[in-house]
Amino acid sequence: MDLTVAITGATSGIGRAVAEAFVDEGAFVAVSGRDGAAVDRTVAALNGEGGESGGGDDGAGGEGEDGDGGHGDPGGDADAERGTAWGDRVDVRDEFDLERFFERVAREAGPVDVVFANAGVFHGAPGESPTDELSYADYDDTMRTNARGVFATITEAVPHLADDARVVVPSGAVAAESKPGMGAYAVSKAAAEAVARGFAADLDATVGVVDPGLVATDLTGKERARDPESVAPLFVWAATEAPAEDLNGERLGLREWKSATR
Repeated sequence: MDLTVAITGATSGIGRAVAEAFVDEGAFVAVSGRDGAAVDRTVAALNGEGGESGGGDDGAGGEGEDGDGGHGDPGGDADAERGTAWGDRVDVRDEFDLERFFERVAREAGPVDVVFANAGVFHGAPGESPTDELSYADYDDTMRTNARGVFATITEAVPHLADDARVVVPSGAVAAESKPGMGAYAVSKAAAEAVARGFAADLDATVGVVDPGLVATDLTGKERARDPESVAPLFVWAATEAPAEDLNGERLGLREWKSATR
């Protein structure tokens, strides 16, 4: 798979699993995250290195410093089909971090074929964060990361997108259903979906939302749910094989994926 893939929030959860799935398929994967050390560890692990080199994030985004992410040729015949991971420290709340990130990705690997705008935060515990008890600070930071962060990610990616690029924004039922205790996170996910629809209407690139169902991550707080690794192929499919007209401005999920790949 000769693709250049850029992922925010790539050091844990779904972002980390999707990064590994794309590397396994042979793509050049640019991972980013707020925690530079986690970015380094993630890149090293994806490239099969014993040390730390390059990186990831806690799911929130990251501050954009040069985080040389172990870009290089995979070694050995056993890894001949694997791709390469590279990383940088990026905070999606800072559009200048994102601007530098995409400029560096384009220099390293050329036009970007896939953007996975995955970075997100949840202040508090899922199900225990009532909207009427939110602080303004938590509300503002959640929206700045989860909604404005998606806007900034796509905006800064646009000058570097390949002609047939796809942008995927993860979401969930919480964006459309009333669930107690989900606070600003639910609001931000609804806003992120609206951002994706807006770009889908105005860009030549394909932009859509993918809902993997309930997944066990730090953001969901669920232990009895799907593993991130089990839904990573859904995102790879949406970004590479799903009909563009089905994804663009729309929402794809497990049902569509299973129906198309069974």
